Amino acid sequence: MPYNITIHYDNANGFRNPHLHVWHSKSSVTQDLAPSGKDAFGPFFVLQTVRSEFSFKFKDGPGMQGPWEADSLDRGYSWLTLSGGAISPNEVWCVADKAFVYEVAPRAAEPDSAKDFLSKLRFKPGIYVPETGGLSGLGATPLADGRVLFGLYHPNAARVFVMGDFNGWQAPGVSNESPAKFVELKRYQGYFGYPNTWLAVVEAKAGDEYKFVVQGGVPSDAEGHNRREIIDPYARLLGPSFSRNNAVVVDPTTFAWSDGSFHTPDPRDLILYELSVYGFTEGDAGIASKNRGKFAGITERIRKDYFKELGVTALSLMPLAEFPDMQGARTLGYSPSLFCTVERDFGTPDDLRELVNSAHQGGLAVLIDQVFNHASNDFNPLWKLVLEHPLEESGADEGGLYFQGSSPWGNRLATEKEDVQNLLIDSCKLLIREYHIDGFRFDATSTNYMDHGFLLKLASELKALKPDVLLVAENLPNQSDLNRQGYDGFAQWCDSFHDKLKALLREGTFQDCNHYDTDRLGEVFYFSKDIFAGHTNNVVNYVESHDENSVSYEVSWVDVLDNPAAKDRKGRLGLFSAMVALGQPMLYMGGEFNVERERNVVTLDWPSDLSNHGFYQWAKRLIGLRRRYPGLRLFGDDPAGAGQFQWILAPWMDDARGAGRKIVGWRSRPNGHAHDELVVVLNFENQDVTVDLDLGRPGVWVKLADLDSVNDIAPEGTNGADEPTALFSQDGRFGGFNLPSSSGFLFKWQAEA
Repeated sequence: MPYNITIHYDNANGFRNPHLHVWHSKSSVTQDLAPSGKDAFGPFFVLQTVRSEFSFKFKDGPGMQGPWEADSLDRGYSWLTLSGGAISPNEVWCVADKAFVYEVAPRAAEPDSAKDFLSKLRFKPGIYVPETGGLSGLGATPLADGRVLFGLYHPNAARVFVMGDFNGWQAPGVSNESPAKFVELKRYQGYFGYPNTWLAVVEAKAGDEYKFVVQGGVPSDAEGHNRREIIDPYARLLGPSFSRNNAVVVDPTTFAWSDGSFHTPDPRDLILYELSVYGFTEGDAGIASKNRGKFAGITERIRKDYFKELGVTALSLMPLAEFPDMQGARTLGYSPSLFCTVERDFGTPDDLRELVNSAHQGGLAVLIDQVFNHASNDFNPLWKLVLEHPLEESGADEGGLYFQGSSPWGNRLATEKEDVQNLLIDSCKLLIREYHIDGFRFDATSTNYMDHGFLLKLASELKALKPDVLLVAENLPNQSDLNRQGYDGFAQWCDSFHDKLKALLREGTFQDCNHYDTDRLGEVFYFSKDIFAGHTNNVVNYVESHDENSVSYEVSWVDVLDNPAAKDRKGRLGLFSAMVALGQPMLYMGGEFNVERERNVVTLDWPSDLSNHGFYQWAKRLIGLRRRYPGLRLFGDDPAGAGQFQWILAPWMDDARGAGRKIVGWRSRPNGHAHDELVVVLNFENQDVTVDLDLGRPGVWVKLADLDSVNDIAPEGTNGADEPTALFSQDGRFGGFNLPSSSGFLFKWQAEA
């Protein structure tokens, strides 16, 4: 039995005599049809066929001459048999620049652009209206008049609707349809000057749950129709149901901020503290049980002045974006599903705002970890949200617009595509505007996984919005193009520093590399300038992170070091090294206790009594020195060339000054004030070494710190020129100084001899 199928065509390419060419799989028979008529959409063709599947395309004129549409526009049709013998769809629509076959007539674009439409609306102060790549209004944005603007980017949809609490969850394709309640979005010129932005203002309110419904340009649903219910890529929060995962309208303007006097610290003043929202307080008996493992737990610790007493200046929070994993000891959060959405397990958006507000009141900056290299393979609302071609529906490895290829951790985000970049940059801007975030750490930014053109664009966009934004990148191996101009570039987790220190502390190989030598020993302490960095701002030095074993765990694999005394000594030497090296230091939570912990573990065993915890008390006093003395915060593109830094011990110097030994020492002169002059010496040998110190200035040099104790001068401590540990020099030299094995010293000029 033949069926009639009407095929509409917009003929936007201007064929003078459009024809429809039809062919069938495994058949040489083709059909060539002239238009059966014309309507407001364009010419239409009535095809009579007995085959349930066929392919077709359009061309100019009859026969085989053409010109033809491009081969990429070959289209396929397949019908569904309904009860009573009817077929569906018996009418379809096609547009000239897409291979999609639409079951509904594509909505005509509005004459106004999205920018023109949005410019007529009144937005609440303090709310972020997405504007990267042009004002788009994407997401769910509460308006000043009490209504809500809904926006979705979808370049290949035919029609878009929004449904939610505000309209009884009505949209095409739901059970018991009530078309009078449908809320259809209009189509506006958006990115690239193309009609791809869908907008509507709706009588909705904060707290309402919602979803978008897209017809066309999406995979087929269970009934075979190209219809999909979409979780908003710009959702600020998902509802409590993990099966429905509805987006929630959030009004960020109702939170009462009180951090107006806070200023983001300069990079030279950063002492980063990386932590997991869940793991940091999950096992903390000092935190209210209802707050453990949540934003509120960290807020409680902030208000108890924990970080103020420790001395760190910035919290670097591991990922906060919604992810599908259950919280646990090894739940890191590095499998994001959405990028503007706060993880429900941690609390509400206002809970995060309260954390940041409290941090700022306590003098702490807040950075958030962004994972832009891949997305979750388990719960991934962006996967095939926008099909770029119909064939992607059946391609198991093709995720549509937002994905390109794979990474070691999941489907790789297509960061080379401008519209994907817009979403990711918008997510950062939203966090800055609505959560007062000070900066970001970007996960796995090597060119193997991420487009660096995107990262450089992101830096420019964010610095235009917030000039003092802090940008940190994990980039292995460290690549110098992320330095930008040096002072304004990304601060990279310094792989060369970490790996070198781990080998030195292990007194052997680290990850099969024999770094226990003098190679590059000076370079890693001089902000890895000859390795990748253009400025001290480009370097974050650390001996542990969520990705790396703690020092005490690492050295436990070496038999001779697997004892409490060695673990304590090596832990102190590692932390001391990070605090004195040029660049910015970072601790991973628990590093101040010298926890023994395997990599990728986020739980933390809190000591019962910090007041009597020797390592913690030593660590916080050491951190205090970093904060107090500018000689430990040298900055610039070449402090040595500026006369602020000079080597006094090194493997490349003579016998009395460390020749061939794993020893470094330097003199720091940050300014013209003698009282700010420091000397740092480090011995990574497993034996004592005697050296001559060129202090550079005669007088009394007090020992501020070694691996056993830290004692500052007044008013922070009781140290002074009369202490027996002070060095006395008549000519600026001190000969025969004994460096014990695995040791570090910090001296400060205090008085004339």
